Amino acid sequence: MSRNSETFGTPVNIPLRAVVGNSELAVEVVRETLRPGALDLPVRWAHVCELRDPSPYLLGEELLLTAGVNLPSEQAEVDRYVRGLRAAGITALGFGITPPMHEELPETLRRACARAGLPLLVIGVRTPFIAVNRVVAVALAEATQREQRRITQAREALTRAAAGGLAELARELAKHVSGWVALVGKRDALAAEHEVPSPFPPELAGLFARLRGGSGIRSATTELPDGTFVVAQPVYPQATASHLVVVGRRERFEGTDRAIVAVGAALFGLASRAGSDTAGLGGAVTALVLAEHPPAAPLAELLGEGDYRVVAGMAHGAGPGDVAAGYDWLRTRLDTPLVELKPGPRFTAVVRTPPDARALEELLAAGWLVVVSAPHPVDRLPDTTAELAALEQRALVLGRPVLADGSGLAALVPPGHAADYAERTLAPLRALGDEGLLDTLRTWLAHHGGWDRTASALGVHRNSVRHRIARVERVLGVDLADAETRMELWFALRWADS
Repeated sequence: MSRNSETFGTPVNIPLRAVVGNSELAVEVVRETLRPGALDLPVRWAHVCELRDPSPYLLGEELLLTAGVNLPSEQAEVDRYVRGLRAAGITALGFGITPPMHEELPETLRRACARAGLPLLVIGVRTPFIAVNRVVAVALAEATQREQRRITQAREALTRAAAGGLAELARELAKHVSGWVALVGKRDALAAEHEVPSPFPPELAGLFARLRGGSGIRSATTELPDGTFVVAQPVYPQATASHLVVVGRRERFEGTDRAIVAVGAALFGLASRAGSDTAGLGGAVTALVLAEHPPAAPLAELLGEGDYRVVAGMAHGAGPGDVAAGYDWLRTRLDTPLVELKPGPRFTAVVRTPPDARALEELLAAGWLVVVSAPHPVDRLPDTTAELAALEQRALVLGRPVLADGSGLAALVPPGHAADYAERTLAPLRALGDEGLLDTLRTWLAHHGGWDRTASALGVHRNSVRHRIARVERVLGVDLADAETRMELWFALRWADS
């Protein structure tokens, strides 16, 4: 009979042997309490507790530490205590020798743990509990970093594989989860697969029906009668559920495995729409990330946590020439597959780290004038439009790339105060309903008050620029010959655009 679970992720853990085998702790294992495979059981945390019944406060898979402060003397009571811990799902019990309370391990506890099959560790008097906690915490942190690196490496490899088509993506996903992979389409037909069993397990039909009947982000796992564990989830977009990614193997799927499967599911959907075209796939993902209302999935799976920057490039000088042919060159210089080509020519890219000075010089020499946004979390990337527009104005005036570092004066003003200031300052101009005045003021300030350069940028006569700027001065009641006034208006325009 299959077992299903809707749990998508699980915390990182370390095996019990990572504690037992640590030479800093000198932990002794009570061998008669160990059942087969006990040292490979997962430890998700170490917790000290002296309650007679700590089970209501446990989550499961802890290494519980006790000095036996409230350990009962009767064997029956100790048996009840140990059975409660076993039922709560702890991985092991660590008993600290603490003279004069306990000179040695109580036999009652040894017998109870042996009968219950609960691994029992003896922690010497010279090993404080805090040392055990520290070892577990460090090991968990290292395990977390390893798993994050594994997800990052899988994400990059799967993104590259997706450009080669569905079959190549299935092969790469199977490699990273050490199992077989199937992309199941309508009427359960296989749209792509790698090393799937033949015949395809008929027991999965019910699981597929439940997934297709649901909505939102979801996945399900099951164990087949032959001991194969299977995880399945819809490809993006999740709402349609017409295609499902199905992965099977002999070992259970941990949280990292499911995260990698989710990346694959997201890319299967995008690759199906973009076709076997690297530029098309990169553009599709980038457009999805920067959409005005991006979906919650699959962004987290595709990019991961942390801050990202948006790079915008526009043709400069003679321009970049054959843009499509230079797509791979752009990806290499920016170190990202998330590049979208646009008419103009222009491009937009999403990067983890900004291009260095050498890359910016190479881009400029190749005909691209580039600006780089400040770092933002994934869900704020669509809000960089106004920021990039202001940066482009500066780049055009300076004739060189511009990077926002988020450390300037404007970054010190809370967004709410900035918005209020911009609204109050520019209200008289907005009341006229003439957006041309705001555009002229913005362009004139960007060109440092240069009449001819402003006129050229706007495509109007220089006398028209003079007339408009004089009107701005009258309406706002300011003197634009004052550098401080020009600075305040520049910030007001920036904040108004944001």
